[in-house]
Amino acid sequence: MAGPWEEIVIGTRSHTEFVPLTQSLEEAAARRGWRDGLLHVFVPHTTAAVTIQEGADPDVRRDLAAALERTVPWESREYRHGEGNSAAHVKASMLGNHLAWPMEKGRFKFGTWQTIYFAEFDGPRTRKVWLGFQSTG
Repeated sequence: MAGPWEEIVIGTRSHTEFVPLTQSLEEAAARRGWRDGLLHVFVPHTTAAVTIQEGADPDVRRDLAAALERTVPWESREYRHGEGNSAAHVKASMLGNHLAWPMEKGRFKFGTWQTIYFAEFDGPRTRKVWLGFQSTG
């Protein structure tokens, strides 16, 4: 991706999946020389999202997926969207397609357990994540 943006390509393997992104994002920031500032993460898809959540226990990801499925089931007679993936659109809207997080010396300024996840709701697919940076120095 040309200019001030960096692009990461992700291959998801499951219909619903939370893919850890923190390491890939920090590596991309290092390639660009982005060290101190705010990293902007954009997901240019309508059936995927980005979120920050606990990274130490993989059960948290399973619990998130299960809770979202209970809240927004994949099949419903109320959905009208012709592609049959309305639930994926709703879940992606609930989590959001952008976040901005501070970086210091090329590392995210996280709380103890935090990590960044790409949230897939209509996989498996090949996806993109776009990154931008706002320097504080």
